Amino acid sequence: QVQLVESGGGLVQPGGSLRLSCAASGSIFSIIDMGWFRQAPGNQRELVATITGGDTTNYADSVKGRFTISRDNAKNTLFLQMNSLKPEETAVYYCNADLISKLGYRSVYWGQGTQVTVSS
Repeated sequence: QVQLVESGGGLVQPGGSLRLSCAASGSIFSIIDMGWFRQAPGNQRELVATITGGDTTNYADSVKGRFTISRDNAKNTLFLQMNSLKPEETAVYYCNADLISKLGYRSVYWGQGTQVTVSS
């Protein structure tokens, strides 16, 4: 079994910063890719950023230059540093991982999400 647990969300003022974390645990053999998605009320879930096992990163155009995705491979932890946050970026942020378990199965896992609210 594999679990992804997000943390670090909360209330922040416009222009402020937050760092989200996602801890992956369980029967993990190899992580292929990890990423962050977000979903605001009434909207579809959208890709924010991804990072491969080789540390190649990809960002949505709307967050380039402000957000940074990174990972600590030793701890199987994913991070998203978010700077200069905007009110329209209020959403639930979800961590996901494309990985191979120790039983040899490739699956995509999702965390439960962490709420980010950008407001004065």
